[in-house]
Amino acid sequence: MTFSTLIDHRAAGDPAGAAVADSAQSLTNAELLVRVRAAAAQLTELGVLPGDVVALKLANRVEFVVLLFAAWRIGATVTPVNPALTEPEVLRQLEDSGARLLVVEDGREGVGEVPVISVSDIQRETPTSDAPPVVDPTALALLIYTSGTTGVPKGVMLDHANLDAMTAMGREALQFSGSDRCLLILPLFHVNGIVVSVLSPLLVGGSVVIADRFNPQSFFDAIEEHRPTFFSAVPTIYSMLAALPDEVKPDTSSVRFAVCGAAPASADLLSRFEQRYGFPLVEAYGLSEGTCGSATNPVDGLRKPGTVGLPFPGQEIRILGVDGDSLPHGAAGEVVVRGANVMRGYLGRPDETAAVIKDGWLHTGDVGRLDEDGYLTIVGRSKEMIIRGGENIYPKEIEDVLALDPTVLEVAVVGVPDEKWGEVVVAYVQPRPGSTVDLESIAALCEQRLSGYKRPSAVHVLETLPKSAVGKLDKLALRTAALVAN
Repeated sequence: MTFSTLIDHRAAGDPAGAAVADSAQSLTNAELLVRVRAAAAQLTELGVLPGDVVALKLANRVEFVVLLFAAWRIGATVTPVNPALTEPEVLRQLEDSGARLLVVEDGREGVGEVPVISVSDIQRETPTSDAPPVVDPTALALLIYTSGTTGVPKGVMLDHANLDAMTAMGREALQFSGSDRCLLILPLFHVNGIVVSVLSPLLVGGSVVIADRFNPQSFFDAIEEHRPTFFSAVPTIYSMLAALPDEVKPDTSSVRFAVCGAAPASADLLSRFEQRYGFPLVEAYGLSEGTCGSATNPVDGLRKPGTVGLPFPGQEIRILGVDGDSLPHGAAGEVVVRGANVMRGYLGRPDETAAVIKDGWLHTGDVGRLDEDGYLTIVGRSKEMIIRGGENIYPKEIEDVLALDPTVLEVAVVGVPDEKWGEVVVAYVQPRPGSTVDLESIAALCEQRLSGYKRPSAVHVLETLPKSAVGKLDKLALRTAALVAN
């Protein structure tokens, strides 16, 4: 069974079983198959052929899932487009991907010369003819564009073999089963939302509920209403939930675990959240180039807060020094990953592909270390490392300390050029709702826990910290702001 035939198998085995729902509609397995077959036939009528790219510029909704499987059914590729992108950014992605068709929300216009269709015009009825699903593990399934915070976004090519490998790894590591129901809150234009929150539960016979836009005040109402067994989110979301008033005491008994990924989280946040809400918060690590996940703490078993856990089954992780040799346990260096989940490459960029995939190893650009048990700790991005007076400083170490202050919701640390030291440490903090950050307390905390050269030369309080489209802290924006201020 492949993802191009998954919906057929689900409909044959449990036609009345729940498949996917959002606030507007709920589809059984049989109903989902009808919708997928109808959309697949329509895509073919519109001239989409095997190997063509279909761009989906849609919010999180059932139709996104329908079109995903419809495109795969006919051998086409899907490139998700962030609805918040500007017209030039959308045009760049459409041109780079060679998109054959663009699907947009009702009332939205197309971009450039690519044919466009509104989501409400997608056919829903059983087609008069239905070609058999295309089954080709080497076919390109997803073209995921990187966020572009360090340059022009690149198209990450993920084939069906990548998806098969990643979901099999996730199934074993996170113990997914047919009884699982995911509450999807991450954007579907990101690989995490597609792989962890949609493909993984559907593959094992589970179901997906697509949540409305995240709101910390109403989030646990959705948990109590839909009774999911797991969900995946970014540290920002968990920080907001952990900061809710003490009187908020939801029923979370249905939740087996939640995944925390996309950006580093402090050990203190993980521990506080789990203690308050009563279910494991599993920190994991991965990137689009690795089809989402490369390491995770176990759901059952030893979880080490502050680490991102063990390699997914079937993957290898090494830590390399500047000379390219493997480093011993405890030493910090570049994280490299190998497995069947590693991308095919960057679309149309052979040189950049060769720069990050060497002898089958994906060079992540992240700095980390492995402990004696094989648990991975991410220290930071190699490009984010701060060199002050010849001393290497990893921002996450400082961020973890500042996050201990009870008035701090989020923190980001960047390096800023300095005439004397080369670079100095500058921190930005966002206060918890209803709290005021005391900079003297912050300074005392740093003095207690950080060596002198690691302490921030300045701490700025911002109402909100800038984020990328997938919820990661936008350190480039902060670094630029710091340069302007100086």
